[in-house]
Amino acid sequence: MGLNIAVVVGSIRKESFNRQFAEALAKLFPADVTVKFIRIDDLPLYSQDDDGNAAPQVARLREEIKAADGVLFVTPEYNRSIPGVLKNAIDHASRPWGKSVWAGKPAAVAGVSVGAIGTAMAQQHLRNVTAYLAMPTLAGNEMFIQWKEGLVENGEIGPNSKEFVQGFVNAFTAWVKKAA
Repeated sequence: MGLNIAVVVGSIRKESFNRQFAEALAKLFPADVTVKFIRIDDLPLYSQDDDGNAAPQVARLREEIKAADGVLFVTPEYNRSIPGVLKNAIDHASRPWGKSVWAGKPAAVAGVSVGAIGTAMAQQHLRNVTAYLAMPTLAGNEMFIQWKEGLVENGEIGPNSKEFVQGFVNAFTAWVKKAA
């Protein structure tokens, strides 16, 4: 059975380390897994006033999440939390009340940073949000990775990290298959 995985990168910077990492990580999924990167940079700021009349970009986001069997969040850490652009996307797809497209979607959280603890605090905050959204989140496979030379080489996970990252991808794939 093929799986559809939505990848939501919490950074919209052109040379984002997290985008580079996510693209390299996506190459490690098995052949029967389709990976779709979800665009979040064009979403308007969330306002409850718009719940009954969502912008086309919001409708697209909601449909892409609905179509996914699982969601992989790859996020940087801004001020010990998740970036506003990621929170905005989460809010759009969780509203209006009772119509969240996140509910029930198995999720995993990862991220890279130049700091020694990676994105540990942002990931913890994101796990709090996914718990509230009723997204079962992969436990025991945390990836707090420091961005260093060689982590991603020519679009691939470098040899020093490949086994670790592949283990995370394998655990997440099995998690989503079990939930599907």
